[in-house]
Amino acid sequence: MNLFIDTNIFLSFYHFSSDDLEEIQKLSVLLDKKDVVLWLPEQVKDEFSRNRESRLGDALRKLKEQQGKAQFPQICKEYDEYEEIRKLQSETQEKLTSLINKVNEDVFRRTLKADEQITRLFSKARIDMPSDDIIRRAELRVRVGNPPGKDGSLGDAINWETLLENIEDEEDLFIITDDKDFYSVLDNHKIKDYLFDEWKDKKQAKVFCFQRLSQFFSKYYPQIKLATELEKQLSIRDLEESVSFWHTHRAIENLQGYEEFDEQQVNQIVEAFVSNPQISRIRCDEDVYNFYQNVCNRYIAIINPESLARIEKLLQECDDE
Repeated sequence: MNLFIDTNIFLSFYHFSSDDLEEIQKLSVLLDKKDVVLWLPEQVKDEFSRNRESRLGDALRKLKEQQGKAQFPQICKEYDEYEEIRKLQSETQEKLTSLINKVNEDVFRRTLKADEQITRLFSKARIDMPSDDIIRRAELRVRVGNPPGKDGSLGDAINWETLLENIEDEEDLFIITDDKDFYSVLDNHKIKDYLFDEWKDKKQAKVFCFQRLSQFFSKYYPQIKLATELEKQLSIRDLEESVSFWHTHRAIENLQGYEEFDEQQVNQIVEAFVSNPQISRIRCDEDVYNFYQNVCNRYIAIINPESLARIEKLLQECDDE
């Protein structure tokens, strides 16, 4: 899965956004599991570096604006609630001042959680430098008025041409951006027809747009709320799709690191044993045997009875041997 995240999405994690850093964590898991290739044109890195300070400055300015105390008319002072509110206000202002000071310190030290997460994400991305030919094509695109881009700016056009140049044919593209230049004027959740048609004609594939990372995850990983759960689910999938004994041992090793599984996950694990010969053939190997014996003993009440009977029979053969 090819994913492109526009600069404005990365910067939103420094400002007021409905997405939180858990979305970045989930994406990092997908990159580690090779489920996603994150395409990061050098243009995006440069735009991010240029605009980080101004985005943070605006966020801090709006945070400081909340330090002013609410005004009350004279008639309110006769009520008990007035004194309670004033006391709470004073405590809130102290906490807010402390918060602003700590945030300011981390901003200048570049130790914000957003800094750490995005830096880690960038390190896992595929970075592409724009060639002279890409820049020429981007300039032509802007001159003739083809999207994406506005007001003579080359940034979006360079990013688009970089993706066209480097992604393989017959590969779909998923874009995360809240830039209106990418969206249809008829439906702000759909990519412009021109861009959709261009990708289809040149790459023989489709392109999809999402305004936030959370929308992307809701579409393709709807049951996953936390990065740890996504990592667990992908580890279970690795076991289900194991194509060799080595893959099975590696998948078992990863799954042994989790303390809990829900009912659906347990039955996926059990069904994998029953249906995948790469697992059942090495059922007597110590790690495989111990893992499945533990799963059966611990979750016996929620395992499908038919599958449980089959797996217990196969494990019993190991005991007999």
